[in-house]
Amino acid sequence: MDTPADANRVRVMVVDDHPMWCDAVARDLAEAGMDVVATAGRGDKAIRVAPAAQPTVAVVDLQLPDISGVEVTQRLVAMAEPPRVLVLSASGEQPDVLDAVKAGATGYVVKSASREELIAAVGSVHEGEAVFTPGLAGLVLGEYRRMASGPQSAATGENERGDTPYLTPRETEILRLVAKGLSYKRIAERLTVSHRTVQNHVQNTLSKLQLHNRVELARYAIDQGLDE
Repeated sequence: MDTPADANRVRVMVVDDHPMWCDAVARDLAEAGMDVVATAGRGDKAIRVAPAAQPTVAVVDLQLPDISGVEVTQRLVAMAEPPRVLVLSASGEQPDVLDAVKAGATGYVVKSASREELIAAVGSVHEGEAVFTPGLAGLVLGEYRRMASGPQSAATGENERGDTPYLTPRETEILRLVAKGLSYKRIAERLTVSHRTVQNHVQNTLSKLQLHNRVELARYAIDQGLDE
């Protein structure tokens, strides 16, 4: 039986069709104390082995030889026990970033990032934080603000029964800070609470709003005007 420490270990699957790059990323993460439970050079293999490997984080390249990393991301996050997805791509172009985030990626880091930046990004995504290479976070939030200002805004603030979910004052306060792009660490410092307390409030809010990750939560908050 897993101990609490085992249950919280970072279990990573690396998906990249360049063998040397894939091996290097896997080695760096393993040396950082993470469990590399699978590697794959093709999207179909990643989707096939993920249910048995049960990664908590999938590091996925966008350019794969069979199906795109965007489709891999969509299919991984639709699993019964989905990993969080960190896209690791050579591209920092806006369409690629937004397509990955809309597919369900929790983070997006370009391949020019340092070893330390990658390790930190994987750890943060494992904890549920949205992580982006500097400059990309503003791009994503800007796009969500643009979408929220349009006539077809998706977030209604209602759940499937048509009820408006009740959020506590603290949950609403944290939601406002998420909408402003603050990390969980920054939120914890501002509110003088623990990082774990912030995570618990965010998880409760996700459950109430029937959302799946921090990126969807940020979009919801912006749709509701909570970033103003």
